[in-house]
Formats: sequence, C-alpha cells, structure tokens
Amino acid sequence: MAPYYFGTAGWSYADWEGIVYPARTGARLHPLTYLAGYINIVEVNSTFYRPPAAPMSLSWTKKLAGYPDFLLSVKLHQIFTHERKSFTQKDSDGFKFGIEPLVASRRLAALLAQFPWSYRNTEEHRDYLAGLFKLFSGYPLALEVRHSSWNEPRFFDLLGEHSVAYCNIDQPVIGDSLAPSAIVTTPKFSYVRLHGRNYEDWFRKDAGRDDRYNYLYAKDELGDWIQRIKELGRDSDRVYVITNNHYRGQALANALQIKNMVSGEKIEVPGGLLRQYPVLQDIVKRIREGQIDLFKKDSMSDESGGNKGS
Repeated sequence: MAPYYFGTAGWSYADWEGIVYPARTGARLHPLTYLAGYINIVEVNSTFYRPPAAPMSLSWTKKLAGYPDFLLSVKLHQIFTHERKSFTQKDSDGFKFGIEPLVASRRLAALLAQFPWSYRNTEEHRDYLAGLFKLFSGYPLALEVRHSSWNEPRFFDLLGEHSVAYCNIDQPVIGDSLAPSAIVTTPKFSYVRLHGRNYEDWFRKDAGRDDRYNYLYAKDELGDWIQRIKELGRDSDRVYVITNNHYRGQALANALQIKNMVSGEKIEVPGGLLRQYPVLQDIVKRIREGQIDLFKKDSMSDESGGNKGS
C-alpha cells in the first residue's frame, strides 16, 4: 500500500484558536509543531500571497525536527497562476531559493500550482502550462484546475509528459465545474484537495474566504472519496490528501476522519475540536475501547452533515 499523507491547507487561522489550538498558548507552542502531532502533511498557502524566504523555510524544518516523516506542500505564488504575465526568471529563481531548505531536508512534498475556475482549456493556456512545467522541472509539481473543459485526454497526456500530478478536487459542482475524480498522471505521487461543498457561497461575489470554505463533510459524503483515495494509492508511489475547508478547524476534523477511514489507524483528536464538534466524541470512546475503525458506524451524524463549518 502506498504511503498516505493527510493534512490541512494552511495552519494560521485566527478562528482555530481554542478549537484546533489550545487557547492563549503564547510563544510556547508553534501551530506547525502542534499539528505535526496529529497529521503528517500541511500545505503552505502563505507562499501564494508572498514569495517564500529561505530563513522562514529553514525555521519550519527546525520546528518539525521531532517529526522526521512530516512533509510540506508549497503553493506557487499567484504571479505564476493568476497574474501570469508579469513574472521574470528572477521571480522563479527567487521562489526556488526560498524553498531550498525544504528540498535539502527532504520535506518538500510538492509544489502546487492552483489556477482559478476562470482558467479554461485553450491552446494558449495549454502552451502556458507547458512553459510553467519546464520552468519548475525537477520539482514535484501538482496542478489544480477547476473548469470542466480540462477533462479531456490531451490535457492529461500533457501532464504525464512533464511528470506533473493532476490534482483531484472536491468542490461544489456548479455548471462547468470539474467533478470529483481519481486520475493519476504520474506514478510518483497523487494529489487530492477537498474544498467543501458550500454551494450557496462558492460563487457569491461578496463571499469572503471563510464563507466559501465553510463546510464540514459528513461521513456519507466522504465514502466515495475514500474509495478514490485508495484507488490512487494503487497507482501511485504516495498520495497527498489536503482538506481546505478550513473554517473553525473543520479541515482538521475531516482530515483525521479520512486518515482513519483510509488507513485504519488509531488517531488522536485535539480537545478543543471535540468540544466544538460533539459528533467526534465517538472517536475518543472507540479509542478507549481499542477499536480501530473509529468511523465505521455513525460517527458523523445527520447533525454534522447540516453544519457548514469550513
């Protein structure tokens, strides 16, 4: 069975205080170190807004010293995926230099290039992607697109030619949005990102980031994804599963659930998360009873399915 890595998109959220993280921890606890006690990968989203700096990357590796198997996936800066016309060789070299400590310490899981829903499958855009792949050749690269026009063999062949992993996503399937999938384009690794299914706010113009990703997956919604993730594991050397429904810590709640459902491993749950989502109390009960399949029955009830947190 391929190694599976389960984690969250980001770790710095004010609304995680007292839910994911103990309240008023001060300088005694770094969020990344804390999360490493529960999951084994985190997607660095701050690099989308500002280029990574080598000293910062180095500090992350030091904070993870006690967790040798923990990995970081790094999101490409928006200049490469959203602006697309104003970057230079200096920008790409600077980005690579900024993540060098992660590469040197073998902490880098992948570089994630996430394009917006408006980025559609055209010859011009395919050519741009080919150029971007060459620019970051030699790095483990994953690509996320969201428009259904990309769902065609020519595109997947392009990814395969450049050893780029297709990012299988879960998002509200509205109009021409891509539906869930289990597509492998390189045997080196597969990538999954779960954004939630907040249909009401996903395309609402005045919706903020928290609104769009405000969703908690119910057990039955995850069932099909568990099968897809296992399928990816049969055809990939490793699988990265990232939950991006971050609001009020629900990304971690679902990441822990998926981890157990896929691997059958016992898991720990932060106390604040249990208090926030009482439906997860069943996990603690089954751990104490020595049961492995903590989510086999009704650990995520209809009540949780109606909660749109993250």
